[in-house]
Amino acid sequence: MAAFIIEGGNRLKGTITPQGAKNEALEVICATLLTPEEVVIRNIPDILDVNNLILLLQDIGVKVRRLSTNDYSFKADELNLEYMESDEFVKKCAALRGSVLMIGPLLARFGKAVITKPGGDKIGRRRLDTHFLGFKYLGAEFHHVPNRNVYEISASALNGCYMLLDEASVTGTANIVMAAVFAKGTTTIYNAACEPYLQQLCHMLNAMGAKISGIASNLLTIEGVESLHGTEHRLLPDMIEVGSFIGLAAMVGDGIRIKDVSLGNLGIIPDAFRRLGITIEEDGDDLVIPRQEHYEIESFIDGTIMTLADAPWPGLTPDLLSVLIVVATQAQGSVLFHQKMFESRLFFVDKLIDMGAQIILCDPHRAVVVGHDQRKRLRAGRMASPDIRAGIALLIAALGAQGTSRIDNIEQIDRGYENIEERLRALGANIERIN
Repeated sequence: MAAFIIEGGNRLKGTITPQGAKNEALEVICATLLTPEEVVIRNIPDILDVNNLILLLQDIGVKVRRLSTNDYSFKADELNLEYMESDEFVKKCAALRGSVLMIGPLLARFGKAVITKPGGDKIGRRRLDTHFLGFKYLGAEFHHVPNRNVYEISASALNGCYMLLDEASVTGTANIVMAAVFAKGTTTIYNAACEPYLQQLCHMLNAMGAKISGIASNLLTIEGVESLHGTEHRLLPDMIEVGSFIGLAAMVGDGIRIKDVSLGNLGIIPDAFRRLGITIEEDGDDLVIPRQEHYEIESFIDGTIMTLADAPWPGLTPDLLSVLIVVATQAQGSVLFHQKMFESRLFFVDKLIDMGAQIILCDPHRAVVVGHDQRKRLRAGRMASPDIRAGIALLIAALGAQGTSRIDNIEQIDRGYENIEERLRALGANIERIN
């Protein structure tokens, strides 16, 4: 187990560039299973979750070449189908949540897949019903194998149909889209997720020969095709990392430029921080966050307390609520955070309360933050990272705290942030990794 030792109180200054998008990487890497031809993907982040998925693909026979630090070639022309039904493979899938995105491509191309409950963040239930229902609509059958605790999914043929998803699940939509590209006839998916990374997946599949329309809307139409060919694809910058860096700059920055953010794909993320009073300047495709000596939380037009709530795209991503909560601790005013999608994600605030933050946890889904208005700094402490996003939020809090903090279980942070301590040190942070 590794840990970060952070000496708080240093003001950070300089330029930082976001990595490639983690969630997009997991989707498009799995999409390479749909063709025996070579697919080149660029700007892949060097992070634990993505690296483990690449290793998993190599285990099943995908030929992977690392072209440069963040560019890879994938060729799935000789897969070991027998290994994919083994207990060893199932065990590896169970340790990696991104592995669930392999089901759609395997079902589409080979007519079968095996699934167990995947791992990932401990942030509450993340059900797979949407995936299962989508595959069932397409004609797949499920068989539970109790002694192995797995589901075997099979289909002699997938047939296009109309479906209304029970929720706008991003991974569920991605999985169903990848299965539907080979389904006979036309598939229409209503209440589909439409976030930029799902759009990127659809654009990549179309470049491979798929016929997907309605991209960027919640109504997707997929005309089935016989096969897909190779392509080259570049990942967007990671919007969650961009938001994390905005929060970092607001809390401890002395003028930070975030380079090449793909501003048009950030949605309302910058405005969510502006509602907390953060000044954000746009310069081409860069964001510049000057030093924030004081920032005041807005109220609604009728004078009621500001509420920030997560919602499916184009709403506010739940992955940034943790960072927004930390930023709010030093604002002037109060704000209610409403985490609707995961019932355990706000439990990390007890660590911020231990650091001196004024937070009322109303229930598993709601927390009120009363800001210190920069008059009272957070106290340093020892804590553990419960998940990726809470981990980066605690890291930001520790950088702004008075004294030396220790964060354990930083493997959670490594799952989503590439070389984070080196990049922060380049801005002037006093942070060290220890084993």
